Amino acid sequence: MTASSSKMSSPDPNPAAAKAHPNTTSIDPIFEPEEFDYESLGHDVSIRTHLIAGSVAGITEHTVMYPFDAVKTRLQVVNPSTAAAYSGMRNAFRVMASQEGIRTFWRGASSVVLGAGPAHAVHFASYEKAKKVLVQWRRRVSGKNLESHHLLHGLAGAVATITSDALMTPFDVIKQRMQSYGSRYRNVSHAFMSIMRREGPGAFYVSYGTTISMSIPFQTLHFMTYEYFRERLNPTGRYDPVSHICSGALAGAVAAGVTTPLDVIKTLLQTKGDSLDAEIRNAKGFRDGGGIVWRRHGLSGFTRGFGPRVMVHVPSTAVCWGLYEYFKWVLHQRETR
Repeated sequence: MTASSSKMSSPDPNPAAAKAHPNTTSIDPIFEPEEFDYESLGHDVSIRTHLIAGSVAGITEHTVMYPFDAVKTRLQVVNPSTAAAYSGMRNAFRVMASQEGIRTFWRGASSVVLGAGPAHAVHFASYEKAKKVLVQWRRRVSGKNLESHHLLHGLAGAVATITSDALMTPFDVIKQRMQSYGSRYRNVSHAFMSIMRREGPGAFYVSYGTTISMSIPFQTLHFMTYEYFRERLNPTGRYDPVSHICSGALAGAVAAGVTTPLDVIKTLLQTKGDSLDAEIRNAKGFRDGGGIVWRRHGLSGFTRGFGPRVMVHVPSTAVCWGLYEYFKWVLHQRETR
């Protein structure tokens, strides 16, 4: 029997499919690339997926760049000890490593790990929910599809930061107290109990107003910038890790640089309980903190820690968005199988 007759005698396992697509070649679905509109993930992804993806991304973001955050805190402290008066970022790294050892760059890191997981889980879940609600509301009002309206992304980011900062601020206070020069605290639990006993529970939220005042513009700029660059770098809307990482880095740089003055005031308020300066210890809020910085350092005082702050946020937001979008994509695929 010839090869041609053998081929003709073989029954077609799916004659209907062959008839419908006579000129197509069968492809193993295992190796067929899956393509779908990544933008649709924001509409039908479960809250559980946002919580898990946000938690993993938040913990990784904060721990990877923690040493830079420690240096930023040292540079922003007003009226520091002469042993902690650094001329710049490089000098701070060198002096801290030589005088206090490498471990000093990781003091208080466990506080961030404990707080960043739940705070970022709530942050991203709140953002996605707020964005969806705002887009739907705007669509009903205008009758137009404004899915890429960047102002709505900024407003959703502002809503998200109010809820997440309520969880994260106490952990941030403990972290910065442990990062300060000559910190007396042995670990996170010792810091918590000491602050609670000496200053009361209000010490953990003394900077909340300033934190919100900083975080709302930060997150508004952050999410608006991220969504803007993501759409420009990835107009197809498919999952693309490079565009997520690059957009995250750009968003972090813009938001961190613009809000540095507010971060200086926040650091002053969060570390004032351990200060030997009576005026700093008695600072009550945003106005007092800003006045102290202005009187002692002038306009340049509000840029203290600018370099380390941007260096922290560029890679950390790149990592955070890259991981968040990846886990959101992976978990969504598993849920839909």
